[in-house]
Amino acid sequence: MRNRTITGCTPWHESPVTRRLQGMSRALALLRSSHPEPGAAVTAAMTLLAFGAGHRGWRLLCVGLAVAATQLAVGWVNDWLDADRDRRTGRLDKPIASGAVSGRTVGISGLIAAVAAPVVALPLGALPAVTIAVAAVVGLLYDWPLKSTALSVLPYLVAFGLLPAFVVVALPGHPAPPAWLVAAAALLGAGAHFANVLPDLDDDAATGIRGLPHRIGAGASRLAAAVLLLAATGTLVFGPPGAPSWSGWAGAAAATVVLPIGWYAARRARGRPVALFRAVLVVALIDVVLLIFSGPVV
Repeated sequence: MRNRTITGCTPWHESPVTRRLQGMSRALALLRSSHPEPGAAVTAAMTLLAFGAGHRGWRLLCVGLAVAATQLAVGWVNDWLDADRDRRTGRLDKPIASGAVSGRTVGISGLIAAVAAPVVALPLGALPAVTIAVAAVVGLLYDWPLKSTALSVLPYLVAFGLLPAFVVVALPGHPAPPAWLVAAAALLGAGAHFANVLPDLDDDAATGIRGLPHRIGAGASRLAAAVLLLAATGTLVFGPPGAPSWSGWAGAAAATVVLPIGWYAARRARGRPVALFRAVLVVALIDVVLLIFSGPVV
């Protein structure tokens, strides 16, 4: 029996409900292309830091949106540039490679987000707008061309240092950010770079990614992540004026204990040595908490 179309009825695949569901699916795929987890974590940390620094109301909203725009821009452009490599390696978890969203849509979204970051920050003043614009540009330089070079850690150092600087200079009167705050955030960003690539070192190297962690190897990358994150912890504890708080001492003690435990567990484990990687992530979390609750920044 031949299929018949009943006059006046809309086929199910063209119904308004189906179109809305397809639109939602594409929107979710676009969001996944932005690397939402680390982006949301950085945005939340900087927004909480801004609240602690004294931002309220529309100023707090502008800070949060500007930081979010930089994270979206870097994430989207990264997936756009990596689309062909992801297809070759069968990364169906990547929305562009799986066909869930087009590369053109992701690339244009990244460029719009990059432009939006300083525009959203402009009501806070010219200096904050320039600061967040530089942070966005430096992040995009990681996507290309520095991701596959020995300088791959440099954008993390600079961009992470600029984010809390942006939070401070966005305050009324545009005060100068304290050096200890910028240094701690830069060290945290550099440590996060080494920790973030650890699970994918082999896959990245097989597809031509030759950043600094790939060049020095997994063992040295674990050590670099641990040293940088411990340095960030020490800077956050002893950098602010006055005696360290009890919470600072507790954070420093926890970080000092967690890493040796992770190293020992990794030596004893069979298979993938994930214990040290997890310990590094715990220290990174401790550093983020210390950064948020580091006390007055002006």
